[in-house]
This record gives sequence, structure tokens and C-alpha cells, in this order.
Amino acid sequence: MTRLDRRALFTSGAAAALLAATGVSLDAAPRPGGRLRLAVPRDGSLEQVARGAVFDGLTEIGPDGVLRPELATGWTGSADARQWRFELRDGVVFHDGTALGITDALASVRAWEVPGLIRVEAERPRTLLLELATGDPDLPYHLAAPERVIAAAGRIDRTPGEAMGTGAYRPDSARDSRHFRASKVADHYKQGQAGWADSIEIIVIPDATVRAEALRDGFVDIAALPQPEGLLERGAFRYHPSAENMALAARRGVGVPSKIGTRAALDDGRIAERWWIG
Repeated sequence: MTRLDRRALFTSGAAAALLAATGVSLDAAPRPGGRLRLAVPRDGSLEQVARGAVFDGLTEIGPDGVLRPELATGWTGSADARQWRFELRDGVVFHDGTALGITDALASVRAWEVPGLIRVEAERPRTLLLELATGDPDLPYHLAAPERVIAAAGRIDRTPGEAMGTGAYRPDSARDSRHFRASKVADHYKQGQAGWADSIEIIVIPDATVRAEALRDGFVDIAALPQPEGLLERGAFRYHPSAENMALAARRGVGVPSKIGTRAALDDGRIAERWWIG
């Protein structure tokens, strides 16, 4: 198992013990406002976090591991799990203000790579029909994969800085594999549930020592896979899952959800919309 893989497997239990030790309540309500700044390696983390902030899918895996609706409000499957119908959420708009339509969802799903998918149709104005060659009772779970997003006109191949999404953050500027900045979308459909910071900034810093220095000196709020030396002796930071095996280090002013996604080190790529400035 690689270093990143090991450190991706932190659990909500480890986070709970850590926050209890630092006197921070897991029950503290998220606070809106502020700018959340992240330093990440040059390993695809920038793209992962940016996509999680800019795009939504039909379904989502919450930090507690539970499947829940996102751009779909619900779904039903046939008895043999071959035909699935997803009801598209009303009132959702892309970042340019245009309404999310069934044609956008249809084109996006057709651009996905879903094993066994043989037919995709708009059955009704807000209903998508997906048909599989072989039944799959876990299809709604599989559709929550980070690459299966909905983009305007189905342009899922565009970068988060180019494509039009429906996520909680609208891109302001982007430099490939270097830097990404986005602002919170006003009156977003997830308001009060996600997207707490007014703006987010993701900075690629390839060197682990420099990422730690950026956090230590106050240039960022969260550092992914930092070099521990220089942080531990300060004692002013939180570490996930632990000080001995840190995937993330954050300043104590950063709010942490009571449960943290465990599929990837950066809270399953949704860290920008789930964490907040305390």
C-alpha cells in the first residue's frame, strides 16, 4: 500500500479522538464565510478537489459513506436491476445562470464510461432512463464516482476552469496543475448544507517540506501530505488521521465535519465544500 493510500484511510473515529484532545467540539455548527486555502502535491489533487467544488453528479457518497441524492432527487430500479429511472432536481442552474436541463444530463451520462450501459433516454421532461445489459443493484452508488459529473451540454471532458458546472463554487481563475480559485455561488441549492467558505483557493506545492512551511507561516489553512518536521514541534495544528500518520494538517481555525470521507485523502475530493473556517 502506498504512502498516500495508507494516509487516505483515516476514519471519523480518529478525527473524533483528535478533536476531543484539542478541545474542539465535533458538534460545533459550520460557519459560513472566509477563504479556505489548500496546499496540495502535484499528483492530481488539485483537479480532484476543484472538480468536487465545481461539479455535481446525480448521486453523492456523503462523508458518512451513505449514498444520497445530488442532482437527482430520487431513483427507482426495475426488479431485475436492469432499468433505472432518475428524477432530475428542479431549480438548479449552471454557473452562467442557465437552467440545468434534461438534455445536459442526457449528454453527460452518454459521455460517461459505465460498464454494461446500453441505453440512455429522456423518458419524461425530468426523468432519465438508464438501461444495463446485466442487472446492477449498486448502479446509483457507482454513479457517485468523481468522474461521473453533470456538465452543461455534456462537456465533462473540460477542466473545472473551463466547463460549466452546478457545484457550490464558481471558478474565478485556474492554471493547469498549479493554481485554482473559485467563489461561492449565491443561493445555491445546497445552501445551509455545504459550501461554507466564501471562496476557496488550491495551490500546488510539489515539495512536502514547502507545503508544511506554507501552513506553518499562515499562507494556507490546510496542507495535504506535509512534511511533519517543523509542524509537530509547534503544536498549533490538527493532524488527520494522527500526528504519527498525517494525510492532512490544518490550522486550528479550520472547521472539520463530524465525519470525514475515507475513499481519498482530501475528504473524497469534497473537502472544499465540506470544511469551513472556524
